[in-house]
Amino acid sequence: MRHDLIYVLYTYKNAFASDNEPLGTIEGHEVYITLNIGRAYPPVLRRPDYPASHREREALEKHIQELIQFGVLGKAGHNEEVEVTTPVIFSWNNDKSSIVGDFRALNTYKVPDRYPIPRIQETLTQLSKAKYNINGCIKRLLSECFDAQN
Repeated sequence: MRHDLIYVLYTYKNAFASDNEPLGTIEGHEVYITLNIGRAYPPVLRRPDYPASHREREALEKHIQELIQFGVLGKAGHNEEVEVTTPVIFSWNNDKSSIVGDFRALNTYKVPDRYPIPRIQETLTQLSKAKYNINGCIKRLLSECFDAQN
């Protein structure tokens, strides 16, 4: 069973975050958001940036480069008009920064998802047919690894 779990974890390693890929992905399960472009975007979606210190600007540039590298953001040309912008704020913890953007105004322009999140009962019914409980397997595997080291 341990080898089966290792095989599954290795086969689907891209689903988990790592140092090189901090955004785990599962191919075929990408999320796309469609915006309604029938009406013009209001000024609330084109907001200026907040004032930032030199330290924050350096951190922002680093975050933007990482997001471009991971394919989350794309560069816009200097002559392209960007319809939606939002200012970001910084969250600092132990000299590490995170950026947070407020995109709530986009919700009024989002085309509704016709496939809502499944009900919990339906999900539990599907899980009852599963062969493995991944949480239990991972805990067991980790405890075996730690026991083997000691």
